[in-house]
Amino acid sequence: METNKDITRLGLTGSFVIYIPAAILMYCLTKYLIPYLSNVTGQETILFWFIVAGLGIFLPLIITGLLILKSEGYTISRKTWIERLRFRKITKRDIVWTLAGLIVVGLLSGLIMKGLELLSGKFDHSPAFMSFEPLTKGRYWFLIVWLPYWILNILGEEFLWRGVMLPRQEIAFGKYTWLVHGFGWSLFHIAFGWQLLITLIPLIFIQSYIVQRRKNSWIGVIMHGGLNGPSFIAICFGLI
Repeated sequence: METNKDITRLGLTGSFVIYIPAAILMYCLTKYLIPYLSNVTGQETILFWFIVAGLGIFLPLIITGLLILKSEGYTISRKTWIERLRFRKITKRDIVWTLAGLIVVGLLSGLIMKGLELLSGKFDHSPAFMSFEPLTKGRYWFLIVWLPYWILNILGEEFLWRGVMLPRQEIAFGKYTWLVHGFGWSLFHIAFGWQLLITLIPLIFIQSYIVQRRKNSWIGVIMHGGLNGPSFIAICFGLI
């Protein structure tokens, strides 16, 4: 039965008890399991990234979030969704902040990529387990596998990080929450390699700041999904 008790603070220890195992899980699955499955089957690693990450990384994030909510005395309901998880109606100001955030993230990430290329030469912007050639005839079915993965990816991260954890972290860290939150989110992506991780820094910290400031988790969904999804589609068709 749902209760209306106030949520409790989530400090450094509690936060990183979640961030660190999630980062280790991501690292182990991408370092060992995905290459192994690719070698055994002869299929592209990106296919197993969709399957393994969707079911082995992002689905567990959703389950973790549900268990935390249950421990707090909440059930999944419209009230919980809006008041506890802060998936609220998007306002005009939310839209302005979201669009501004996307523009700034795009500009800063582009500058970082160019800077890295000047310093270290051309490099693959995707980690090895995500690398693939633009789709050709006979490979368009990858999009069918990608779609549920993409939904689990965005839902899993935004549900746990922004919906479940961020409101509790705000009680502990106040106006500096986005810095702690962003650092933990960065740690989760450490398996991506340092070059890609650096290019993700603008999204990670700017999105964390805007979601905290506006107190609306849908902003995270729009920013994260709005960059992640279209970027993949563009790569699929050789546009970038």
